[in-house]
Amino acid sequence: MISIIIKSMFAILLVLLMQSSVSAETTLEKATFAGGCFWCMEPPFEKLAGVKEVIPGYTGGQKENPAYEEVSSGSTGHVESIQVTYDTSKITYAKLLDVFWQQINPTDAGGQFADRGSQYRAIIFYHNDEQKRQAEKSKEELQKSGRFQKPIVTEILPAARFYPAEEYHQDYYKKNPVNYKRYRQGSGREQFLEKTWGTEDKKNPGETTMEYRKPSKEELKKKLTALQYQVTQEEGTEPPFENEYWNNKKEGIYVDIVSGEPLFISLDKYDSGTGWPSFTRPLEPGNIAEKKDSSLMMPRTEVRSKHADSHLGHVFDDGPAPTGLRYCMNSASLRFIPKDDMEKEGYGKYLKLFENKKPH
Repeated sequence: MISIIIKSMFAILLVLLMQSSVSAETTLEKATFAGGCFWCMEPPFEKLAGVKEVIPGYTGGQKENPAYEEVSSGSTGHVESIQVTYDTSKITYAKLLDVFWQQINPTDAGGQFADRGSQYRAIIFYHNDEQKRQAEKSKEELQKSGRFQKPIVTEILPAARFYPAEEYHQDYYKKNPVNYKRYRQGSGREQFLEKTWGTEDKKNPGETTMEYRKPSKEELKKKLTALQYQVTQEEGTEPPFENEYWNNKKEGIYVDIVSGEPLFISLDKYDSGTGWPSFTRPLEPGNIAEKKDSSLMMPRTEVRSKHADSHLGHVFDDGPAPTGLRYCMNSASLRFIPKDDMEKEGYGKYLKLFENKKPH
């Protein structure tokens, strides 16, 4: 009898482990970009939290298993590219697109910087219809932004078979840092990006200079948990004292789970006794929208994110000094970014607020 019970428990444990493994795998997706020399395209993406792997390689051509010498000659139809494996629960495809645009000259159809020829042209290779939609929208917004006077000519094509480059090309910037820096400077890429995007953007590739975006309904259902979707998209409310951040005392910031727009900082968080994360004020007032809410037959003020229009919670006038306000939020609407991860996730400009450790 005991043997049967043990076997049954083992079988259940095995099923749970398999389900957990499948769940983890379903959050991983691939993104493929070409932006000239793949040595220079690899580092900015490897620095992003949520990116699991970046592989330089070749794609878009006719020959199977092409060698570097063949691709660089332009005879195979391939382009130097990178394939990014990323966790959709931690980073969005939209953010990857923002980082991509900040690494290239999108007005150059003949190559990139010192590398000339079709094998070095900039391309976004989409893996599904949603990536295609976002890529086209991102390209259109960049054109309308006025940052570039010439037309944006970067192509958007369906993903083809990807061939990893030779081992000596993988992590080249780590293996040969001196040669890499000399090449990057000599190619003109460094100077162009600094002039176009500024030093701050170049140093913090995860920090987008574009509008924060709300993904499609289909992508949201795939990205968010059932509770996160119910709260952010259907104005739901999570249980008090049974949510992720109500008692979180770590230093860091809280961003919209949907768009990543910064909302609150731990310096303004306090224990309101309600069982939900509460703050005296927003970190970025411009990312907060308020509207009247009479859903419970009593007037309240709902708080939503400005760009993604996510339902966050409500604000009340029973908070402590200095504001007298209580921004009572749902943990399911937020993603917490620890202080130690803020720089690499693109929120480094807020680190100075922790220097005196006083409410900002």
